[in-house]
Amino acid sequence: MDVEKARYRAIDPQATGGEAVTRAFENQVAYCRDNGAAITASVCQGLRELLEGERGGSVMERVRRWAGPPLADALPLRLAGGLHALHLAGEVSELAPLYSGQRVSNVTELLADVIERHEAGLLRWLDGPPQTNEAGRSSNYAAALLWPADRGLPARFALNEIGSSAGINLMMARYRFDLGGVAVGPADAVMPLCPEWRGDRPPRCEVEIASARGCDIAPIDLTDRAQALRLRAYIWPEFTERFARLDAAIEAAGEQPPQISRESAETFVARVLAEPAIPGMMRVIMHSVVWQYLRAEQRAAMTEAIEQAGAQASEDEPLAWISLEANRDTHRHELAVRYWPGGADWQRLAIAHPHGAWIEWEGVGEALASTN
Repeated sequence: MDVEKARYRAIDPQATGGEAVTRAFENQVAYCRDNGAAITASVCQGLRELLEGERGGSVMERVRRWAGPPLADALPLRLAGGLHALHLAGEVSELAPLYSGQRVSNVTELLADVIERHEAGLLRWLDGPPQTNEAGRSSNYAAALLWPADRGLPARFALNEIGSSAGINLMMARYRFDLGGVAVGPADAVMPLCPEWRGDRPPRCEVEIASARGCDIAPIDLTDRAQALRLRAYIWPEFTERFARLDAAIEAAGEQPPQISRESAETFVARVLAEPAIPGMMRVIMHSVVWQYLRAEQRAAMTEAIEQAGAQASEDEPLAWISLEANRDTHRHELAVRYWPGGADWQRLAIAHPHGAWIEWEGVGEALASTN
């Protein structure tokens, strides 16, 4: 099967076993292909074909017998990230044609050779989840902040992000966004972000980000070169602008690092919502491409905590919940928001590219039952 024949099919993210492993790789191929990442799709397709043979040594043997849920664990991206890291470090010159976008006829055999020669290093990449922190996603956050502000609620925000990784989106107060001609952020920003805008413009409001903090079970220090390389390895090589944004984020973190605590998402949410609300400030719980990786009990605990806090919110002490997550049925990323008081139901604001390349604004789109 070639890349073009790969088809995405929704499966239970917690499914385990050999069939789930195969489906996770095929879904990743289709996902990368459909999002303009032909190189990464080719790598994942080569790995998918290795599942059917015996090559790849202990690395592929561990992949074939993966004990956990391969989709929720983002197993294909763990191995693809490790291979990309070898290329970025200059350790595998034979992969250069593949990562430069040249047509390579023997991808599967090429990957098998590399994997067998670099077993020890690649096995370590299987031990932890991918880190795909991306500044482009903060354009969605910025657009979502305009929505409750346009409805008369305070436009001064305290941001609280779960799954912050390296905290790149926590520094969004220092970015400048062009959202279909609506400008948000300082003129002297450390990073300009201008996603392709589709549909009507979002509301035009003055907003202020007063504070931003986040959590991650394994936060990345952008100022550490080895950790930054890990983050760089998870960038799809097709999107060179993402490397430039990461460089800008690293420089910004060197001047003033983001505030990230090492703790689970549900613990973080419970802690921040237990703190007294500040009059004239909207508290925000937000996340992007995180929800699917959390256990059902974690999602339930956070939903309950947020809804209970929302029931206590007032016009002077409001609360918002912003989500940018993949719809498991349509495989599209949806930007949605709930806010209290006044907008407790999920409202889909936009469909968006997973890495911020474009935003298709709906504004008054359909109400959603949940973020799942």
